[in-house]
Parts: sequence; C-alpha cells; structure tokens
Amino acid sequence: MKQKLIAKAKELREHGFTTGEIADELNVSMDTARWLTLQKATEEKVEAPVDFAINWKSIGGNSTRLSYVSGALSDMALTHGDVDTVVGVAVSGIPFATVMAEHIEDMTGEDTSLAIFHPHKHRKDADSSDDEGTISTNFGSVEGKKVVIVDDVITSGKTAKEAIHTVKDLGGEPTCVTVLIDKAGLSEIEGIPVESLIKVSRL
Repeated sequence: MKQKLIAKAKELREHGFTTGEIADELNVSMDTARWLTLQKATEEKVEAPVDFAINWKSIGGNSTRLSYVSGALSDMALTHGDVDTVVGVAVSGIPFATVMAEHIEDMTGEDTSLAIFHPHKHRKDADSSDDEGTISTNFGSVEGKKVVIVDDVITSGKTAKEAIHTVKDLGGEPTCVTVLIDKAGLSEIEGIPVESLIKVSRL
C-alpha cells in the first residue's frame, strides 16, 4: 500500500500538483504528502508521519452512494439550524456540497446556494505569508448567510479553520463543518461544531 501511495504521489507531482493538492487527492496530511513525494525506491527507509490514508472511491465514483452520503451529511448539518449556503472545500468537498445543497433545499423548502472555498494549500505560492484561502466569485455568496462548510476528510483541522475564518471575514455565519471522516477526532473547530460520518480515534 505504501509503495502505491509513493508512486501515486510522485505521479501527481509530475503532473504539477502542489503538495496540498496531493494531500487532498490521497486524503493524507500535508506532512504525509510531503514525505511521500520525497521517497525513492533505493533510499533507506525513513519513518513516515503517523497518518491514515483514506480511499473513498467506492462512494465518490458512484452517484447514488454519493447522494446517500450527502443526504446523511445534510441531516446532520440541519441539526445546527437553518442553512442558506453550503460551502464545498475544493476539490473533494465540492461533490458532496453540491448534492447537499439540493438535499437541504428539498428538506427545508428554502433556497440553498452553493459556494466553493479554495484553500491556501492549493496555491502555487503556498509558502507565502498570506495564509488565507478564498471563496470563488463564480458561485454563491456567503455574506449574511448561515453557512455549512463541507469537506471529505479532516486531518488536522487547518483547512476547516481557514474556511471558517474566510466565511466570517466575508460576513457569513458558519453553523457547522461536515465531513465524511474526521481523522483528528474533533468535536469543534474555532467554536464551530464538527459533524462527521466517521471519527477516527488513535489509542
């Protein structure tokens, strides 16, 4: 498994992916993605960061399953109050957020818009001192809206924290963060509740 991850990370790097994009694509932490891209088959073994690689292709590759999972996430999000806008974290949070916006609209009878958050780690100049992401202007606005933030996996909580700050800076009110898998075992980030289908606990 590890050799497959190393090979995939190197392939993604050769295609111009940033470390953050590799981390998202493989559902690992930034540290693990960095470690994977630095490995060579002939090198002595270097201890890898403690992490879990997540492969949810069986959900993401099937529209029916993706819809069911998004329905469950929508139900959990609505326990925290009204939702005006669903913010999908690029790239892997977008499919879930898109379907969630439709589910929430069906469940509440209220218009629900879709917004897209591009995290700082996807930028080519990710080492710059400006560590904020951005909300795409091509989709819904968060200003004056009650917002649910959606991603596939929380590894450290840094991306979710960044999304929360960005939404607040733009005048939105984050009500919760929803994810498929919470690898950090968090119940809240910056005072905002975290809802996950699966929480991973290290013993």
